[in-house]
Amino acid sequence: MTKLSVNVNKIGTLRNARGGNTPNVCKVAADCERFGADGITVHPRPDERHITTQDVYDLKYVVTTEYNIEGYPDARFMALIKDVKPEQATLVPDPPHVITSNAGWDTKKHASMLTEICNELRSLGVRSSIFVDTDLSNIEGAALVGVDRIELYTGPYAEQFPEDKENAIRPYVTAANRARELGLGINAGHDLSLENLAYFKAGIPFLKEVSIGHALVSDALYLGLENTVRMYKKRLE
Repeated sequence: MTKLSVNVNKIGTLRNARGGNTPNVCKVAADCERFGADGITVHPRPDERHITTQDVYDLKYVVTTEYNIEGYPDARFMALIKDVKPEQATLVPDPPHVITSNAGWDTKKHASMLTEICNELRSLGVRSSIFVDTDLSNIEGAALVGVDRIELYTGPYAEQFPEDKENAIRPYVTAANRARELGLGINAGHDLSLENLAYFKAGIPFLKEVSIGHALVSDALYLGLENTVRMYKKRLE
């Protein structure tokens, strides 16, 4: 069974637009779990435009499934990981100013840093995952740095899916199979939706986890949060 981790960044965005604590990030996270989510994901960026540092600490005492913290592994991020000790830390190569994660690591160029970070995460008892594209050399490089899992960047898949779903998924199947051969667990995320998720899961049946935020929160505006979480879970069966 592929796990659904709900990214609650957009809940933080909505709250921060008005100030105060409505909607409440912790309550939404707890409700998502109650509705069937298998995990909660956050990406605390330095400018705190959605998830704040305080949110990260508060959620530590709320999340009862799997807590996944994403971010660029600078000193600030690693201090959070040391304090919170989530089940998983997902490393992304974003500079601070970008709107969303839209590229994977060059795992050979950054091999030394990634090896050091993955070793540190292992010593903390935190599962490591790194954001990568479907380039097989980057996946092979991921195995060499000692990461536990990769998270496939699915933006290109989502973009191509409406016109040619077979070609859209082909490189992901190849990449996932190679990662599996190398002993890596496979996660996926970015622009996965009710429309394209089931096909992606069918193509990669051994997929361990998907992280979905923007599309899920957008769907919840029309369908309701409980119904939406259950619909995404259904797509993963």
